[in-house]
Amino acid sequence: MTTTSTQPDVPLAARLQPDHAPRAAFGHFFSDGWITTRRNLIKIKRVPDILVFTLLQPIMFVLLFSYVYSGVISIPGSSYTEFIMAGIFAQTVVFGSTYSGSAMAQDLKDGIIDRFRTLPMSPAAVLVGRTNGDLIINSISMVVMMTTGFIVGWRVRSSFFEAVAAVGLLLLFAYALSWLMAFIGMSVRSPEIINNVSFLILFPLTFISNAFVPSNTLPTPLRIFAEYNPVSALVQAARQLFGNVPPGTPVADVWTQQNPILAVLIGITVMLLVFVPLSIRKFASITTR
Repeated sequence: MTTTSTQPDVPLAARLQPDHAPRAAFGHFFSDGWITTRRNLIKIKRVPDILVFTLLQPIMFVLLFSYVYSGVISIPGSSYTEFIMAGIFAQTVVFGSTYSGSAMAQDLKDGIIDRFRTLPMSPAAVLVGRTNGDLIINSISMVVMMTTGFIVGWRVRSSFFEAVAAVGLLLLFAYALSWLMAFIGMSVRSPEIINNVSFLILFPLTFISNAFVPSNTLPTPLRIFAEYNPVSALVQAARQLFGNVPPGTPVADVWTQQNPILAVLIGITVMLLVFVPLSIRKFASITTR
């Protein structure tokens, strides 16, 4: 006669060895983040209007500024089309980062976040999936804008790798900004409010800059604001990497304009270091109430 001993059921987390727990948590972070990213992409597939109107806006801006304002605004040593494209790239990806905030606010309003809290998933997965989804949308927008720009006469005057670096810098800046917008979206909890807040923040940042006109043509108070504007640094960095800096337009004698690529990289690093942990902590505090 043999006897069998049974062990009481032990939760999986308790049975994991201490040295395996960080590895398991690390793996869950990436797998859960991919699942939530896929969820956001499927949502776009089922509601294609989101992608259609997202792509129509950059096309409209490229055509509007290239054909309507090119005959009015003169850029010495260059065409206005080549001057404006870096500004349109920056404006589109910056405004594209607002989707993270409005989507988080909408999910909170609809109670989807409460459903996520019942699942055994990483608390950062929802935020990672949301910001990754916006990164993919912005990437598609960049392809559409660059194609439209080539049609209207814009050309890349630098090397292939510099152009790739310009696209990467624009997308990385938008990705870092999307974490800020996600934090705001979780703070206001209303899609309507986040849209108004993002408009009040991003509208002056994009239009009081060197995106559409040289900053030296602005009145003194606006010129000073534009010279230290992070969007101006982003636009200047994109122009340098695309080879579209007008030879006859002076560059402001401030550090952010003299070293725009480094300034943008520092800004991206600061935004990620600050708002990634803040957003994760905010998400955890909301879902545990």
